[in-house]
Formats: sequence, structure tokens, C-alpha cells
Amino acid sequence: MAKAQRRYVCQSCGATTQKWQGRCDGCGEWNAVSEEIPLDAGTPKGLGGKRGRVIPLTSLQVRSDDAPRLVSGIAEFDRATGGGLVPGSALLIGGDPGIGKSTLLLQVAGRLSNSGANCIYISGEEAVAQVGMRAERLGIDGSRISFGTETNVRDVLTTLDDVKSVDVVIIDSIQTMFVDGIESAPGTVSQVRSSAQELIRFAKRRGIVMMLVGHVTKDGQIAGPRVLEHMVDTVLYFEGERGHQFRILRAHKNRFGGTDEIGVFEMTGHGLEEVANPSALFLSNRSEEASGSVVFAGIEGTRPLLVEIQALVAPSPAANPRRAVVGWDSGRLAMVLAVLDARCGLGLAGSDVYLNVAGGLRIKDPAADLAVAVALISSLAGKPVPANTAVFGELSLSGEVRPVTRSNARLGEVEKLGFARAYIPAHSKTKRRGIELAEIDRVQDLLDIFELSSHPAGSTGKAN
Repeated sequence: MAKAQRRYVCQSCGATTQKWQGRCDGCGEWNAVSEEIPLDAGTPKGLGGKRGRVIPLTSLQVRSDDAPRLVSGIAEFDRATGGGLVPGSALLIGGDPGIGKSTLLLQVAGRLSNSGANCIYISGEEAVAQVGMRAERLGIDGSRISFGTETNVRDVLTTLDDVKSVDVVIIDSIQTMFVDGIESAPGTVSQVRSSAQELIRFAKRRGIVMMLVGHVTKDGQIAGPRVLEHMVDTVLYFEGERGHQFRILRAHKNRFGGTDEIGVFEMTGHGLEEVANPSALFLSNRSEEASGSVVFAGIEGTRPLLVEIQALVAPSPAANPRRAVVGWDSGRLAMVLAVLDARCGLGLAGSDVYLNVAGGLRIKDPAADLAVAVALISSLAGKPVPANTAVFGELSLSGEVRPVTRSNARLGEVEKLGFARAYIPAHSKTKRRGIELAEIDRVQDLLDIFELSSHPAGSTGKAN
């Protein structure tokens, strides 16, 4: 038998090298390369002349739409998963430590078990007594959930094989699991990949729902190889600020539903409670008399959502003004500031700019450009946005305000919450509404609203 060849694997991206190095060439991470012995070390490469088994081939006319989904009864969770859990699927749920991943899955397991599903919760981080204390606090200690604590994948699969009927299995977390045939510590790339592969294979074979909890890195990505996200059917991220009571469950990948769908929860002393009307909750403590505050009518997945965007423009004593952004893309803010300077001559390049999305929500909708521009101009002028006004629209580099998708759905949410006015892009195809619509053609039109003069620097403000 050939001598086992050692290799060095980056624990952040999974890149392999033949010798140790302090910095990974693949992702640039320092001190992330560790030594591992491959499981197939010493075996000959290639398939050789041995024939494999013949796999069965079927027609695409075979439909599986009749497979019933497991509906948890938590509407926000079912929305994020596309309408419920599909038997034989694997879900990966990531989030910061202490954000509420275990609490959410424990509540989901409790609801499913009360509806007749057989749920097994395997914890690799907590003892049964600890999980039982949390279940008692959540009021689900009377549910028919089977608990277990184990980190060896072989023992977990052997236990699951002995259970005659099981519908949902929760593994908390995948970074604590290990395969005893691999000579590396739990949490390494090889262990995470192999453990997830064995668990997902078991779920596909038995037709059960496998829910895996994943830790995240300091960059907010699920720890371990990115191939782990390709192995599962659904990837959910549990987002939120620790100091905020709101939690956002966002779908980044879903083979059985739409992506970018969100579920909104509120963390309370008795666990997570779903928020049926997040727009009203996000705007509950808003002050209409403060300058720099504007309501943005956005779209998250299939749901229209109103959130408050706050901006503050202050003189900067430093040579390099500060730019602080919470809940939005900092690169997008730099683009909006450049457009306001070049097309309106507002001189924001020498000011400190602070931008915040209230409620702990992170916005990715490009239609927030116009709302951010309105908030910045309002703060600079020291005048509040007209009362009961919502804003949406996308800015181009020429200063033009472009139409966005699903304008009618945005305006429907605006009208439902009692707003009287909306700033929308010109030439938007909208139905007649019971609210006043102010069409904004170019970003310069906002200066007239807040009574600011325009002095474009190096530009006429007109598109060529």
C-alpha cells in the first residue's frame, strides 16, 4: 500500500495545497490552512476496467407535485421555505451566534409534532437538560419531540435507522458533527462536507426533512466549504441585530420556492413571535418631524414592505469625511452621493454622512436610491419630508430617476397604511390610486421640494 500523502486544506474556502503556508492563495485568509490526511490516500487514481451498476432511467413525465408539504403553522417560516417543508429535502439555516436559530427550529419542531409529525432533535452543543429548559420556556415541553445529544455521524445514522417512523430531523449544528473515518477535527472542511453528505444521503433515501444548523464566519457567510450550500436544497439566513428585537429569516436558495423571500419575527421573553404586518411594526416609533427621515416602499421577495431610512449629514472636521452605513450597501451610498454632488452640486464630499435602516433590516432593493437621496437632501436642508409621504425609485448616473418593478404592489402597501402621498419615478405604469402621486423625473426635482439651489460642479445636470 502506498504511503498516505498529506495535504493542507484551507478551513475557510476548501482550497488544497501540497505544503503549509500562512496565507491561503484562494481566499487570502491568514492562519486558515491546516494539515489533513485524505480518506482515499494511497488508492490508485481512475476508474480502471471494473463496471459499475446500471442506474434506472425515468421520463420527465413523472410528476412529484402530489408530494404533500409539511406545514409548520408558523406563517413566516412557511413563507420563507416556499410554503412548507418538502419530504426528502435538506435545509441549511445559518446565522450569528445567539440570534435565535435553535429557538426557531425548536418552535418549528414543536408545531410540527403537535400536528402529528415525528420530529427528532439532535444537539451537538447542548445537553438534553439544557434543550429541555429552553423548551419549557417556549411552552413546548409537552410536545412529542425526541431529543438526543451526539456528534458522531455514524451513531446518529444508526439511531435514525432504528426509528420506524421519522419525518423531520434537526442537526444542531453541522460544525459539531464528525465522521470517525476522517482524521481531522470536527468543524474542518473535510468533516463538515463529509458529515453533511452522509446526513443528506440518508434524508434522500428515507424521504425525511433534514434541517442543518450552520455557524457563520465574521463575514456573515456559513462556515465551511461553499460546496455545502450546493449540496442542500434550501439555504436560509437568520439575520438581525442583537440589540434589536426584530429577526429576519431570508431565503438565499430554494429549489422548491422563490428566493429572497423573507419571514419577519420578533424576539420576546417567550421565544420568537411572527410579525403579520411588518410595515406597521417598522414604522411604529417613527417621528414625522425629524429631518433626514423618509419612508421607503420596498419589495422583499413577494412582499411589499415599508421601512424607515434615516440619514444625517454633518460638517466634518477631518480631511477624510466619515461614511457609516447600517442596513444598506456602502458602495450604493457612494454612488448616490456622487450623483448628488455632480448633478446637484450639493457639496456632500466634505461632510460626514451616516445612513441607517431602522429596525435592523438589510435592504438590497435598488429602488431605495431615491429614498436615500431624499433623506440626504432633507438632512442637508434641515427640513423634514412632507408628512405621510413614501418614496421609491432607482437613480442613474445621469441623475435620471428610473421606474422600478412592482410599483402597484408598493403603492398598495403605501395606501393600506394610510399614507397620503408618494414620490415615484416618472413614466411609471401605475393604476389610479387614492393617494397623491408626485412623479420625479430627475434628481434635481428634489431641490425644489426642499427649497435648495442647484450649483452643479462640472456638469450642466442634463443627460447627453
